Amino acid sequence: MIENKNSIEDAKQGKANSIVAAKQAIESSIVAAKQGKANSIVAAKQAIESSIAATKQAFENSFSSGDFYNKQTQDEQHLKLILEFLPIKSEMKILDLGTGSGYLAFSIAEKYPNAFIFGLDIVEKALEINRVKAEKQRISNINFITYDGVNFPFEDSEFDMVVSRYALHHFPDIEKSISEVSRVLKSGGFLFISDPAPNADDTSQFVDEYMQLKNDGHIKFYTKDEWKQISLEAGLKFVKSFDSSIRFPKKKDTAYGFDELLKKHDRKIIESYKLKVLENEIYITEQVNNILLCKR
Repeated sequence: MIENKNSIEDAKQGKANSIVAAKQAIESSIVAAKQGKANSIVAAKQAIESSIAATKQAFENSFSSGDFYNKQTQDEQHLKLILEFLPIKSEMKILDLGTGSGYLAFSIAEKYPNAFIFGLDIVEKALEINRVKAEKQRISNINFITYDGVNFPFEDSEFDMVVSRYALHHFPDIEKSISEVSRVLKSGGFLFISDPAPNADDTSQFVDEYMQLKNDGHIKFYTKDEWKQISLEAGLKFVKSFDSSIRFPKKKDTAYGFDELLKKHDRKIIESYKLKVLENEIYITEQVNNILLCKR
């Protein structure tokens, strides 16, 4: 009887020890998972900050190049199409996200003198130039503001419209940025996106790798369906769109690894972008999504 009693006590103690060990293992796993998640969050934040810093530095340099930057981004025909497409009304408050040189912001401000335009960008040097230009030309309905590249420095439901031209492919956390757009838009407000898209047969992401040859923070060109999905998740519904294209120049001496890139991708994909090298400049033709969305 004593032996049986001891056996029972030993079994109970063994079971208790197993429970304690299992509990400790679970707690250790939870701690490790939390630490792993924390490390992942820190790493993601650092990657975003690094990308924003690279973009900012590259564009500080680009704006210093003056005419070549304008050659890359300015297109009067495209601008005219956008201004005709946008449903702008008098006294609207409009945010130009990634305003850069203010190419779109100034055009809207001049065409709609009773609207109020705010240009937002991470590149302070460009904004300083824009402020001087606005003062010289006596354009009083425009203002330029810098930010950290992540959080918009505005209140909820502050704008009637947000526009962005040739900028969003540089944004490292696009879901967060579109969420911020939705936050600062009024109910019934509009988001207009104008940004290049990959060709339909570009299954190897050639165009993204090509754009990344220059370290200026390019992340990704999105398809129209991708924009619809990202925007829908932020409460923005597709309204209408039009397609256009841009013949984009790049200086060959900034396209590090260009020859190796051509060897890596299928020739038909490369040819679909009508790539051509002229002396020290490389030209490709990119299709452009021009999309209007509305906050539900």
